[in-house]
Amino acid sequence: MEPSLELQKAIRSRLVAATAVTALVPAANIVDRNGTPATFPSILIGEGQTVPGGDIARTRHDAYLDLHIWQKETGLAFSKQVAGTIRDALKDTDWTATGLHVVDLHVASSRFMRDPNGTHSHGVLSLTANVLEVL
Repeated sequence: MEPSLELQKAIRSRLVAATAVTALVPAANIVDRNGTPATFPSILIGEGQTVPGGDIARTRHDAYLDLHIWQKETGLAFSKQVAGTIRDALKDTDWTATGLHVVDLHVASSRFMRDPNGTHSHGVLSLTANVLEVL
């Protein structure tokens, strides 16, 4: 089991179940995919990383995941609005992730960029989670 993959599945489930998120970004556009999306708006589940914890059993991990928000807009307002709904959707501490107990999950940072082509906004939310394997 790779903790960042199970966490990714749990986060996607949480986002597609959040009506505030899907009111802005259709559930079908919240996907794990590379590159600039073909449909807008979109949330792309991006890069992940797992760092083993320091416990003797090596069952505690820090997992990291980036969410990429894309929209056709010349400003950044929509991407920032979506980032806020994602933050709200992930606030709840009652998490279900197969094989994991999510001890803590939070948005570690958010950044917003104008795409060089001038027609897209792009936001990146970096998430950090402390997880424990459930044996």
